[in-house]
Amino acid sequence: MHMSIFRPAVIVQLYIILPLIFRLQLVSSSDIFRFLRMGNFTSSTSQVGSSCVQYVQEMVSQNCVVIFSKTTCPYCKMAKNVFNEIGATYKVIELDEHNDGRRLQEALAQVTGARTVPRVFINGNCIGGGSDTKQLHQQGKLRPLIEQCAPCCADGSGSGQFASAK
Repeated sequence: MHMSIFRPAVIVQLYIILPLIFRLQLVSSSDIFRFLRMGNFTSSTSQVGSSCVQYVQEMVSQNCVVIFSKTTCPYCKMAKNVFNEIGATYKVIELDEHNDGRRLQEALAQVTGARTVPRVFINGNCIGGGSDTKQLHQQGKLRPLIEQCAPCCADGSGSGQFASAK
């Protein structure tokens, strides 16, 4: 392997910057490696309470369609509009109106790898955000995902069943 592959200026900068960051304790070593691997920085999830992660997991397991949202977010509104358009029932957790909203958002980052809202789950799986939801609908793939919802979710509360035509 040739040394010309590495950019010496970048390596020198990393050797200077990383120890400073560790000394200042701004971030943990796992955050640095996540940053280097993924190309972006996400906050440490070690501060997220297990109760918030458990709450997210319970909501997702008890409801076929769950949207973790914020009331003022246009992408959240987009996702909800898609489900309204197809007549599917869903459970919404509005993080900006929830007492533990910030911590729940960090728990979502831990569970899904993304902190942005909305975080849309169908049948226990995160399908992404508002644009992802709309794209799946436009491709005709959203309704089949909802129709595959597990029987344990079919309790009528956020069951993912289709409402009567409006």
